Amino acid sequence: MVSVDRLLAFAAMSLVLILIPGPSVLFVIGRALAHGRRAALTTVLGNTLGACVLVAAVAFGVGSVVERSIVVFTVLKLAGAAYLVYLGVKAWRARRSLTAVFAADEAAAAGRRTLWEGFVVGVSNPKTIVFFAAVLPQFVDPARGHVVAQMLLLGLIFNLIAVICDSLWGVAASFARDWFGRSPRRLAMVGGAGGLAMIGLGVTVAVTGRKD
Repeated sequence: MVSVDRLLAFAAMSLVLILIPGPSVLFVIGRALAHGRRAALTTVLGNTLGACVLVAAVAFGVGSVVERSIVVFTVLKLAGAAYLVYLGVKAWRARRSLTAVFAADEAAAAGRRTLWEGFVVGVSNPKTIVFFAAVLPQFVDPARGHVVAQMLLLGLIFNLIAVICDSLWGVAASFARDWFGRSPRRLAMVGGAGGLAMIGLGVTVAVTGRKD
């Protein structure tokens, strides 16, 4: 299996990547501000499941196709970007009704829909796709055999670090939500700002990345 020094090096590189806020982290924060801690943690779970799919894809060879094919990469990236923009527009239009959502919809927001939304963002995260496709294989030692198992182990380490860090982001944002929740005006501002941020994030995802 993977040597200890390679595991530690990969864990350190993963931590650096995860600590840099990207689509998944910003989406978790947005869910925390809009619906609270439970929804944020459900989103983290969805993101992680999406990342697990990416790990499996890389381990079994699909990652190399995504990395080498600009068409496949672009389709996946634009699909995720479009979904972010859709969610952002939806949040912006519902910003004035966020007070009612704050009071009554937290349980619904923490259910399957939020899990699915987190999954879509996680599986279409360009930063994670490129990292898994281009960086993860470099830490595999072919001489030790079981290449697929090595990749899956490295992916598991990445996801464990991501769950911890993203959960901390979500919990911290949920505490800020309590302060905003005391004022309907503040809450409407949060809903609007969160929607605009999500739209901006979707646009950013769409226009950045590979151009070859």
